[in-house]
Amino acid sequence: MAELELSKDEREQLVRVIQDHMRDELEQDIGNMEATLLLDRLVGPLGDTFYNKGLRDAAALLSRRADDMADELYTMEKIIKTDR
Repeated sequence: MAELELSKDEREQLVRVIQDHMRDELEQDIGNMEATLLLDRLVGPLGDTFYNKGLRDAAALLSRRADDMADELYTMEKIIKTDR
């Protein structure tokens, strides 16, 4: 699996989110460099975790859809009448 790559705009937005959180919740002002370092440290494990969760959610959705299609196909079957 490739490394999670963020666009410049995504990185800047996330850096601001980190800075806002640190200021609002922890009363700590941090600069762009510190917030970027924190983002770089967390992106790997958090990104992988959310990616895996997304894959599991997608697999569950596909499984439900496949079950629905199988049910619909079953209802379309014709009863075979025999003359016995």
